[in-house]
Amino acid sequence: MDVVDIRIDPFPSQQTLSDLWRATWEIDGLTDFRAVLKRSLTHVAAYQNNHLIGFANMAWDGGVHAFLVDVCVHPDFRDHGIGQTMVEAALKVARQRGIKKVHVDFEPHLRDFYLSCGFTPTDAGVLTID
Repeated sequence: MDVVDIRIDPFPSQQTLSDLWRATWEIDGLTDFRAVLKRSLTHVAAYQNNHLIGFANMAWDGGVHAFLVDVCVHPDFRDHGIGQTMVEAALKVARQRGIKKVHVDFEPHLRDFYLSCGFTPTDAGVLTID
């Protein structure tokens, strides 16, 4: 596998992120990623040969809590540690920027991945607003 370049706050284009979303989740994603990323604590992207292959966003409350969201790796590049490397990079930036707690929610099939990144399971609640 070629070298993977991890970039902090690269602000990928709308088209590039939409392409990754379609490949990863089979959805187009947000209509305006830049508006979200401007307000994020940080976002991390993985590139191979200048092609976006992974992404993670860290939202925050403006204080000491952050929320890891949208972690994804293109299906052709999974199981090479790229997701973990992006999460580690995002956590490093969070520490540098004064964050004390990072929250993540995940579907059951991703439990082992997030536990391998150092997260511990907690009780939490989610409400979907239609």
